[in-house]
Parts: sequence; C-alpha cells; structure tokens
Amino acid sequence: MTRFAKIALSLSLAAAALPQVAAAGEAVQISAATAAADYKGKMLYTASGDRLAAIYRVAADGNAQIILNGKMVNVPASSLTAADGKLTTSLSKKDLLTAR
Repeated sequence: MTRFAKIALSLSLAAAALPQVAAAGEAVQISAATAAADYKGKMLYTASGDRLAAIYRVAADGNAQIILNGKMVNVPASSLTAADGKLTTSLSKKDLLTAR
C-alpha cells in the first residue's frame, strides 16, 4: 500500500467516525456542553431574528445567561437552537423579561 493510500484510508476512517453534521441552514437543538463551548460571548437572537444580548455565561444546568435591560436573565436550554452559526431562542424578549 502506498503512503498516499494509507493517508486516504486514515482520513476516510476518521470521517466515518465523526457524528453526522446538520445540513447548512438546518436548525439543531444544542446540548449544554455545546452552548458553553461554542456560544459563550456570542450574540443570542430571537426566533424572528432580533438581537437580544451576548451570552454572558452558561449555567451548570445548561441555561444561557444574558444581561437584558440591566438584569441577569436565564434562557432555558430547551428553548435554544443553533442554525448557520447563530444561537436562537424560541422565547421573545417580553417572555424573557417577565419570566421568573
């Protein structure tokens, strides 16, 4: 087996071992670990595309925490989705401000 063939085989085996990636534009429910690793410090958007705030931190339970109108607001992890590199919540700004 040539050196090139060995490299090609190694790459194809490595690619087969990777989890399936969502197609471009497809929304994906994210896990708490993904939110912490990939989205801390990035902008959080509403489902309608409006900017809310940057993610300040991610709590141990996976909820994103943002500072909205001067107060710390928890955004439930169950409401978060990622699409096209943007983190989106299904909740509106009003929902987040009135929730306790």
